[in-house]
Amino acid sequence: MVLFQIQRCSALPTGEAWSRLTRWERHGAHMPLTRVVVTTSPPTRVGTRFAARTGVGAIGFDDPMEVVLWDPPAGGTCGLCRLEKRGSVVSGWATIEVCPRGTGCWIQWREDLRVRWLPSVFDRPVRWIAKRVFDRVLDALLRE
Repeated sequence: MVLFQIQRCSALPTGEAWSRLTRWERHGAHMPLTRVVVTTSPPTRVGTRFAARTGVGAIGFDDPMEVVLWDPPAGGTCGLCRLEKRGSVVSGWATIEVCPRGTGCWIQWREDLRVRWLPSVFDRPVRWIAKRVFDRVLDALLRE
């Protein structure tokens, strides 16, 4: 199990940051060798499913996810989204929380990542790599 957390302050209004971070297909544009496809019809809600396909050609794996908690920010409150990862290679969960702070917002991304067949001795390097990748994804989504 690899648990990591990323926090940011942003000058974006809470609703705009939420919108950028929950535009699932855009995540793939910032992850190496990854494409994200939403498999349910919009809008995003509990039950929305999507998959991140990471790989080159026929070599790769799918990371299917489902939104299990969807509580967008409204009226000065925080927004919280929880995803369950339901893949045969990658499992775990992720939460995205966006809270108002002054004229901008505060963001927390937490993720519990499990890679099947990978011994726990690799947890530390997987955490380091995952945190770096998601640091970049988060920053890029907020810049869009």
